[in-house]
Amino acid sequence: MTQQPQGQQQINIELGEKEAQGIYSNLALITHSNAEFVIDFTRLVPGVPKSKVYARIIMTPQHAKSLLGALKDNIEKYEKKYQEIPMLGNEGDKQFGFTRAPEEDK
Repeated sequence: MTQQPQGQQQINIELGEKEAQGIYSNLALITHSNAEFVIDFTRLVPGVPKSKVYARIIMTPQHAKSLLGALKDNIEKYEKKYQEIPMLGNEGDKQFGFTRAPEEDK
């Protein structure tokens, strides 16, 4: 019998055909309450004034913070291996892509 190190658990994750194809997103809308974060993934296409949500992910604040850390870690690894990822500036008042929410009133 093989023993797992204490505190570690092996997880078997199944990836379906549809999910394996992935969904392209160039815009995420993030909202939160005291209990959860909601991330809606959509995409904007030039000349098309309407879009739809292709995926909605709901997670606890703790999982959202873990996701932030995992993304930061992976971006650092990517940039170390390839190159720094350039950030595009906003053109005029047009905002496109992933952006930070404005500061909430304190």
